[in-house]
Amino acid sequence: MTGKLYLIPTPISASDMDWIIPPSVRASIQTLSCFVVEHPKTARQFLKQIACKLPLQAIQLHILNEHSKPGDLEALLQPVLSGQDTGLLSEAGCPAIADPGSDLVRLAHDKNIPVIPLVGPSSIILALMASGLNGQSFCFNGYLPIEKHARLQQITMLEKRSIKHNQTQIFIEAPYRNQGLLEHIVQTCQDNTDLCIAAHLTAAGEMIATKTVKEWKQALLPDIHKIPTIFLLQGHPHSAT
Repeated sequence: MTGKLYLIPTPISASDMDWIIPPSVRASIQTLSCFVVEHPKTARQFLKQIACKLPLQAIQLHILNEHSKPGDLEALLQPVLSGQDTGLLSEAGCPAIADPGSDLVRLAHDKNIPVIPLVGPSSIILALMASGLNGQSFCFNGYLPIEKHARLQQITMLEKRSIKHNQTQIFIEAPYRNQGLLEHIVQTCQDNTDLCIAAHLTAAGEMIATKTVKEWKQALLPDIHKIPTIFLLQGHPHSAT
């Protein structure tokens, strides 16, 4: 009999654990003795916070990160196939969303392993909820290109796609490049395009603001350098005059 693969969200900021991880979810995690993690150090910190019933030294931590190879996935699922319930632990937020865990989850389905998603914070979903932009049709695009010309082209393409499909476009950047990306969006997009900036979600300094690009141009742009941020963009057809 196989075990189950639990998908475990983790905090996206240094906020109160009671606020973001429900007690029933913590109770499920506390019973597990095997985890697939991105970084063992931060995984141990999280497991200590949720008061695992086993000593940390007795918990198995197997690594899955951007350096893992497709052939490594089979070995990561061996404990589950042997009947041991296992947790897939995201570094921050929900596993398999902007995270290296999706291939492992897909392989689990191929092997008829029950996959159990647990409730917890997703910066992408929280940002969309609070943006006031279209939540019926949206697309998460991950990271935009780093090179300036390619990045500007991508921003223009996303704006056009948003207008054509009436679809919110969501994307992220490495925190130390956030300010440059914000400036490029404001310089590139049409004045009537809506732009939401959602920074420091669930943290004490949380900031979520939606304005048109024209309004952002007229305002003092927020300082989001090195602050985890989600960008949401929704373009609109030009009004007839």
